[in-house]
Amino acid sequence: MCLVTRVASAAMLIGATLGSLPALAAQPVAVAPQYDTTHVYVAPEDFDRFVASLVATFGGTTTKQGVFTVTPTPSLTMSQLVLTPAGSVSVFGFKTPIPAPFGAERTGYLVTEMDAAVKAARATGADVIVADFPDPIGRDAVIQWPGGVNTQIYWHTTPPNYPALQTIPENRVYVSPDRAAAFIKSFLAFSHGKITVDQPQAPGIGIGRPSETYRHVAITSSFGRLAVFVTDGHLPYPYGREMTGYEVPDLTATLDKAKAAGVEILVPPYAVGTKMETMVKFPGGYIAEIHGQ
Repeated sequence: MCLVTRVASAAMLIGATLGSLPALAAQPVAVAPQYDTTHVYVAPEDFDRFVASLVATFGGTTTKQGVFTVTPTPSLTMSQLVLTPAGSVSVFGFKTPIPAPFGAERTGYLVTEMDAAVKAARATGADVIVADFPDPIGRDAVIQWPGGVNTQIYWHTTPPNYPALQTIPENRVYVSPDRAAAFIKSFLAFSHGKITVDQPQAPGIGIGRPSETYRHVAITSSFGRLAVFVTDGHLPYPYGREMTGYEVPDLTATLDKAKAAGVEILVPPYAVGTKMETMVKFPGGYIAEIHGQ
């Protein structure tokens, strides 16, 4: 069965099953998009260069760098938060081996209350793969959505106060046609989100396959934006390696800053509808999508 047929079949499945969503989480547990942080793991020797390139590209500020134990088992990592107008990034540079399953999560979502969030995750179809545990400033847990997508949820003893974002980034998730319906059902119920785009035959250039199509679903919630790519997994590099898509007011100017900071342009800018997109790799190996408004 070709990609288009499989994706169309998945579209029918999603349409048929979204009407039987699990009950919404009893109460919303999201805070705001600026607290949705992409988790980036880099080697300690690349840490400072990566942080500097991120700020040079997008602007913004950083918190004080430190070395902490942020896992429930013994470990040590350099850690720093980068707050840019286009999205927040939590950077980790482990000085010890990284305990499983850390490093596989894509994002960290701030929640209003940890016990309620864990209960909601389970009730709406997610698996709690790391039970909640204390960290130096609060509590954390790792959940896995249907389809194998890992997310860390966190709560701070003292509520953080980050500036609002100028543009809200996309959490970009790739799932199979077999698990797309279950993933979407679970995430919608947990996040109290809504589908804003449901395109069964999106232009394949968005996944590096310009002669084909794939299914694209966009979800918005108080956690921010989520882009779901339903594909057969035949993805040319670097598609599927990126975790976040950043929106900027001037793509050309942003790429000029990025290149000056040592960022590699993996895929030159290309048009998807009325929007120009590109794929880049930051020092340390972090791959991201950047698009204009």
